[in-house]
Parts: sequence; C-alpha cells; structure tokens
Amino acid sequence: MRSAVVVGAGLGGLATAGALARSGWRVTLLERADRVRPETTAVVLWPNGVRALRALGLGAGLDAIATPLPDGGVRRPDGHWLVQPRPTPADRMPVVVHREDLHDALIAGLGDQVELRTGVNVRTVRAVPGERPAVGDGRHTVEADLVVAADGTDSEIRRQLAPETAVVSSGCAAWRAVIPWYRAPQLPDDQPVHGETLGAGYRFVAASLGDRGTAGASRRGGIYWVATAAGAPRPEPPETQLALLKRWYAGWPAPIATLLDATDPADVVQQEIRELRPLPRAYGFPAGPGGVVLLGDAAHAMPPHLGQGACLAFEDAATLSALLRESRLPDAVTAYDRLRRPRAATMVRQTRRMSAVLQTRGRLALRARDAALGTISPRLRNTAATAAASWHPPA
Repeated sequence: MRSAVVVGAGLGGLATAGALARSGWRVTLLERADRVRPETTAVVLWPNGVRALRALGLGAGLDAIATPLPDGGVRRPDGHWLVQPRPTPADRMPVVVHREDLHDALIAGLGDQVELRTGVNVRTVRAVPGERPAVGDGRHTVEADLVVAADGTDSEIRRQLAPETAVVSSGCAAWRAVIPWYRAPQLPDDQPVHGETLGAGYRFVAASLGDRGTAGASRRGGIYWVATAAGAPRPEPPETQLALLKRWYAGWPAPIATLLDATDPADVVQQEIRELRPLPRAYGFPAGPGGVVLLGDAAHAMPPHLGQGACLAFEDAATLSALLRESRLPDAVTAYDRLRRPRAATMVRQTRRMSAVLQTRGRLALRARDAALGTISPRLRNTAATAAASWHPPA
C-alpha cells in the first residue's frame, strides 16, 4: 500500500488527505494546531473550485451547503454605480459556503483511513534522491512515498525547498464575519445583500448564506461580509476593531451600516493579507520512490480579491489525485509541477491586476479609476472568470 504524509489540515490538506485515502493510500495528516477547526466565516467558490470538489467526489456534500452568488455590481461610497449588476451565466456562477459546513464535509470525506495527528510542528523535510521523502518535528521523523506540503502561507517545507520565495505583505488587511440568521437584520427589498462597494483603499462585499430559515443540521445560514482596508492589521481588541470599521464605512450605501451594527465583535475575524513573491520555481520535488509537492497557500498564496485561494487549493488536490491514479508516483510528481505552476501563475497575475485597481489611492488616481472602472473591472473579471471556468481535472 502506498503511503502519504499530508502536512496541514486546512481546506487543501483535508481535501487531499481524503482523496488519497479513498484511492487506497495509507495517509498520515499532520496539523500544528492542537485542534482541527475552521474559521467561523465563509468562502466563495468559483466554478473551477466547484468542479475540483466534484472531481474529488465531494459534489453531493457541496450541493447541500452551497448558495449561488449572483453578480451584485460595484458601487462607490456615495452609492453611485461603477458597474451595474449583470446576469451571470450558469457556468460562471460562483457559490458561497460557510467554512464550518465545508470543513464538516471535508472531515466526513476522510473516512477512517486517515491517521490525524495534531500538535505536530513540522520543522524539517527530506527530499533527496535515493531516500524516501520524510518530515520531522525535531523529535520524530515520518517517512512516506509522498509528502504533501499543505502547511499554508508560512510553510516551513516550502521555505526549505524553495528558498527563493518570500512571504510579503499585500499592503492591506481584511475583516470577515457571518451574522447568523437569528441576529441578521431584516432588510427591505430595495437593499439587496449581494454586492460590492469600492472606495479609496477600502472595499466592502456582502452575500447571503441561503435564505432566512434555511439553516439546519447540514447548513449554517446568515449574512457574510468582508471588509478590506489598506494598511497593517489592527492590534486592538475585536470591540475596538469593529468600532473602527463602523467609523471607516460610515456614510457608505445601505445596508453596510446595518450589517456592521448587527455584527457581534466575537463574529469578526481579522486577517493580514500576504502573498508569495516570487512564486516557487517548482511545485514538485522528486525523491526516492515519490517526492514532495507544494499545495494551496504553501504554493501560491495571493490576495483574496478574486476569491481564488481555496479554489486553486482544490484544483491542486484534484490534479494530484488524478495524476496519482493514472501515473507512476515519480512521474505524477513531475507532471503535477508541470501542470500547476503555469496555472497558478495565470491566476496570481489576474489577482494582482485586480489588486492594483482595488488599492488605487489619491484623488486624481481615483477619478481616473472610477471613470474607467466600468470598462476595466468587467474586463478583468471576465478574463479571470474565463481563466477560472476553463479549468478541468486532467484526464
């Protein structure tokens, strides 16, 4: 029986571990935290991410927890439309999923064939010809035919295998929250939840997680929002951070103020936005009978402006799973590198272009951006959507 060590029990790591186990692999899943638990926020999945989850055999579970996300358009802080809402073709319609629901589906997909070890901080990796790949925490070493580095933006495995890559700030921070339906405001019909508002270095996006009253045993409902602001993360406690958000977004179009007022400080999750520059020169490192691969944020951490982080992680998992079914292990590692590097580079390039538009600052620059956004933003979004929708798992 072939064996694998998956380092990191985030979305990509869980998806990969479950896929390998269902294919007959003996899988050890290592997580540095003492518990495996998700954020209490949500995640947007574009068609490529949905297609990847279906390729991994998780489509039925996704259908039970996902909510379609129509185009809500883009407004300025004064309410003026920069981009009017437009119909979205079915094959390009994203969905939004509560992270806890998605986490539960991925955990259920592990079955009983995965050995999960928590509190393991991987510090070393071995990827040399003639020896089995291995990772260690300074006390114990775990060998396998394949090591999957899904250990996030601060991946120690990537740091050792791809030292040319650095983690840098994207120049902004994000705050996310889900207001559960029992606390969510009842909004009038002329205040749709879905939509994006864009200011000078500030952005606010909101979406519904299902309809009011649809939450149940298999689904958590509410209103999801994300606020992005230029600058470093705030060190203050959540209560103060929420007060700052209310001040920053005061006067912005409804229902932003209403949503912030309905948010409990305990709902808010702050995140510094960071990315990899440059991207690693390789995503696959052959060694012994197999090798080591980089997956998810460990391979291509990027700003979240196009919502492709989780989607690319699921693409990685689906691609690796398909290659391992069809190829010899060393060949699969090489093929994974060949397929994933150009794909990740394309999506990172699209994300950085959108990031430059979203982070425009200065009066003259803002005027120029707003004047052109009706053309620029749809073009960028359409290009990114086309690139996303074009992905299919390798045959």
